[in-house]
Amino acid sequence: MTEKTFRIQGPMFDRRGALRLMGASALAIGAGGTGTYVYASEDDLIRSHGYSFFGDLTYPADYKHFDYVNPNAPKGGEITVSARGTFDGFNRWAWRGNAEGSSAVVGEALFAEMPWGGGAPADSLTDAYCLIAKEVEYPKSKRWCVFHMRDDVVFRDGSPLRAQDAAFTHNLFLEQGIRSYARSVSERIEGVEVIDDHTLKYTFVDGISRRSLISQVGGTPILSEAWYKETGERLDEPSTLSPMGSGPYQVGDYEFNRYVVYERNPNYWGWDHPANVGRFNFDRIRIEYFADATAEFEAFKAGIYTFRSEGSTKRWATGYDFPAINKGDVVREEIADGTAPNNSGMIFNTLRAPLDNRNIRHALSLAFNFEWTKESLQFDLTTQRNSFVENQEWMAEGVPEGKELEFLKSLGDVVPAEVLTSEVVMPHTSRASNPIDRRNKRTALKMLEAEGWAVNDEGKMVNAEGVQMSLDFLVLSSWDDTRQAMIETYANTLRDWGIAINDDKVDSAQGQQRFLDKDYDLINTRILTFATVGTGLKQLFGAETAEVSSYNPAALRSPMVDAIIDAALEAQSREEELTALTALDRALRYERIIAHAGYVPAYWVAYYDMYERPDDLPAYALGVRDFWWINEEKQEALKASGALR
Repeated sequence: MTEKTFRIQGPMFDRRGALRLMGASALAIGAGGTGTYVYASEDDLIRSHGYSFFGDLTYPADYKHFDYVNPNAPKGGEITVSARGTFDGFNRWAWRGNAEGSSAVVGEALFAEMPWGGGAPADSLTDAYCLIAKEVEYPKSKRWCVFHMRDDVVFRDGSPLRAQDAAFTHNLFLEQGIRSYARSVSERIEGVEVIDDHTLKYTFVDGISRRSLISQVGGTPILSEAWYKETGERLDEPSTLSPMGSGPYQVGDYEFNRYVVYERNPNYWGWDHPANVGRFNFDRIRIEYFADATAEFEAFKAGIYTFRSEGSTKRWATGYDFPAINKGDVVREEIADGTAPNNSGMIFNTLRAPLDNRNIRHALSLAFNFEWTKESLQFDLTTQRNSFVENQEWMAEGVPEGKELEFLKSLGDVVPAEVLTSEVVMPHTSRASNPIDRRNKRTALKMLEAEGWAVNDEGKMVNAEGVQMSLDFLVLSSWDDTRQAMIETYANTLRDWGIAINDDKVDSAQGQQRFLDKDYDLINTRILTFATVGTGLKQLFGAETAEVSSYNPAALRSPMVDAIIDAALEAQSREEELTALTALDRALRYERIIAHAGYVPAYWVAYYDMYERPDDLPAYALGVRDFWWINEEKQEALKASGALR
């Protein structure tokens, strides 16, 4: 298991993707204000408190709170967590710079989200519930949608949030936003129209799937038009100012590269909204920054920060033996995680030769020895990852058959014949006794020779022109020692094969920019997993944004994958969607864009014994900053004992 690489900047990724058509009462509404719109008959209209593509919403219109929260959770106190690296501003959406990783928390959208990461509710993949909007309306064709907005929402400066602000923000993201997002949205959303101060209409392009577009526009954060005009700020430029949003938290105290405190927004309008009940329980959320993993962990042991998500197998196995643990002041837990783990490992940048060759990627992946890594570096705590959607219903297995085979055949010649007739790609096995598996080396060298690369008399891997294969590995100095050891072991194996590897370490700011620019051949990072179908899949794996999408570190450009995503967007049932997702997993594994590392099927957390949570956590989030709370009596006891400052 590896820790998060660095803060991946990018657009608002649509977690839900394919949504279900809700069964709600249909009501017609009239036109007025600054614009007009035409609607179909009442029988064709749906108007509801939320949106779901395939069926009824889980929560009724009169729901009081989400099922997994504690509606009586006490409010107050502070939770302190950590981050590694640096930050120089608070504009999360700038293409340049190194913005604080949680700085987007100040914004909210028409639909509710988890501002610290994830979708709300955290117990459903397919539901979205109104927040700034009070209702959403659309025809069954989903050619357009209209949001009826609340009239009591204000920005943190107390100014009213209007439909004009939502339209302004939509256009701002198109004009100044992350390139992959702007391109994707402009190709799918025809326009936005302000009907009146609290009514907003989006119109979608003809001839495309509209399954996730309502959730996409409903999930875009809304920022203040007046603030941008008054300050002259730009979305595409780094800034030390925090954008003007309406969220429950705002930037309080901070010192660049050391810490930031997010505090309750005193003007927040939505504490009693049913989507917020039992949530946002801390008065303050403090994030302490550290230059390296050692300093970060020592600070936790000293009580400088109080909640830790552990990502290092070495520390989990050997590091949690210190006075606060032994006295019971710190709780150490493994909490089951039923979601598919994100896909971490050695990722190949397919924009760069020779890694644009699938067979070469396959050969180079054989240099990664999972078995040795697991035993020698990860204390036998990780499990081999086989799939992009590990342990999920839509994980591909065996040879395609039944509906999946029919689906793949329907795509035509973009699907190689071997995909239709062969077992799904599985990870290779290696001997754990030595990091260099001689059997895999022999196989890899034969594959490379077939592609025009051979080892010369000097032991160098060269092409027909005698040029040695040379690869740049992007490595950050802030990464923990286990991760760096895993990278170094892999790099040394490639060197043993005669390949020149540059794995010089860079700081987090330089690493972030190189990551965004795709200035690397290899990188140890993650690719997000998927559970539903939506246009966000195009930013993850699609060719049209491969060069600019920060969600696609491999820059994958595969006609087969593109065809699968396009066909998946036409699915009319969850069953059809699962068939398409299974085919997508099979295709991604065929493309060999990553040498998968292991994973741990649990959240590893340690915290000072003053935090509490609901008994039954939701399926799709740990939710520490969202719906946990503090027991202030326990906190005072820890302070009195000297465990905390």
